[in-house]
Amino acid sequence: MGKKDACAARLPVDQYRKQIGKQDYKKTKQALKETRLKAEAKRSAPGIRDVVLVVVAVLIFLLGIYAFFYLNLSTEIDLDVDVD
Repeated sequence: MGKKDACAARLPVDQYRKQIGKQDYKKTKQALKETRLKAEAKRSAPGIRDVVLVVVAVLIFLLGIYAFFYLNLSTEIDLDVDVD
């Protein structure tokens, strides 16, 4: 009698999962495939934030290189050269 009572009582989570499974089964395979592909594309697509961070990092790197060469290669030209 104990086993019979234990099997009859299902967890609410299991009932909820069963309902969701029935609802998904009602959808056509094409609709399920489109939903899956859409979710996959959303997960794999780079966000605008990531793109902006990469562009800013590249610009800062180029600015650093430019500053390095500007400071090392610039020389002061002495215009007051006395030729005696």
